[in-house]
Amino acid sequence: MKTWVYIDHFKGEVQVASWEALGLGKSLGAVTAIVLGSGVDAVAKAAFEYGADEVIVVDDASLADYRAEPFASTFSALASSSTPDLILLPTTARTRELSAMCAVDLNSGVLTDVSALSVDGDKVTVTRPIYEGKVLEKTVCNAKPQFVTLRGRAFPKPAQEAGRTGAVTKAEAKADVKSSVEGYSATEAAVNIGDAAVIVSGGRGVSNNPSLGDEKAAAEKGFALLGELAGLLGGAVGASRAAVDGGFITYAHQVGQTGKVVAPDLYIACGISGAIQHLVGMRNAKLIVAINKDAEAPIFKQARFGVVGDLFAVVPALTVALRKRLGK
Repeated sequence: MKTWVYIDHFKGEVQVASWEALGLGKSLGAVTAIVLGSGVDAVAKAAFEYGADEVIVVDDASLADYRAEPFASTFSALASSSTPDLILLPTTARTRELSAMCAVDLNSGVLTDVSALSVDGDKVTVTRPIYEGKVLEKTVCNAKPQFVTLRGRAFPKPAQEAGRTGAVTKAEAKADVKSSVEGYSATEAAVNIGDAAVIVSGGRGVSNNPSLGDEKAAAEKGFALLGELAGLLGGAVGASRAAVDGGFITYAHQVGQTGKVVAPDLYIACGISGAIQHLVGMRNAKLIVAINKDAEAPIFKQARFGVVGDLFAVVPALTVALRKRLGK
């Protein structure tokens, strides 16, 4: 089976899930990495170090900034001329759009957010969540090339082998670009909870401490406690939609159906009731710990470990205990 892996990056900063996709591709046999962009030699070099046997590079000024049309035209042309059987991509906003457009161009299909994959000859069977994650389905794509986007952290990241090299094939961009990107404006520092191995999340309960003043003041203190615990564990701070809607933390931290879908090794839910919209985003965590004053909160049904108590007392005590255990 001829397997390609698309390396998704933003100006040379590679999405970690791209290396996970490359690791999966390598487990199926020889794998070719596809790198599109401008000034992407470092990305191609890293692709070899993470296991690519060949790297096809399209390095062109027209691809300096991601735009669906030139990227899809170029990628579709490459796939049409080289006829891969399977194309793996990490699941990101860009690759959802790119894979869908390429599948239309090539009269094929795309399977998104895949959490497991098996190959029997030329038949690829995938497992993916449907109905807001309530059900897992197994399905196949009968057309070729088969586009498959992989859920982040669903597959292991391969070890990097520094200095490993291979054959680089240069290709041309196939795009008549009629627009340009003048610049970017960021509203806050980037937060990437999707790649975090540990996430400490807060919900509406983070604002529920009258002794600290109003909701805003309580939430500020609460999220500071969560941030301290997350920092100790080398993790990130997440939040439920209720916390984001309340203005206690920015949307970049939101986990759930309308936020990020995450799969960390450890997820600590603090003051989160466990509405289905939130569970959709974190139920695939390897270990879930819940801290909530309400013993009947639905989150406890998902948790391996649960603490019934006030997060403002439990989280600091947990932080002290872990700091002692970790020697920090």
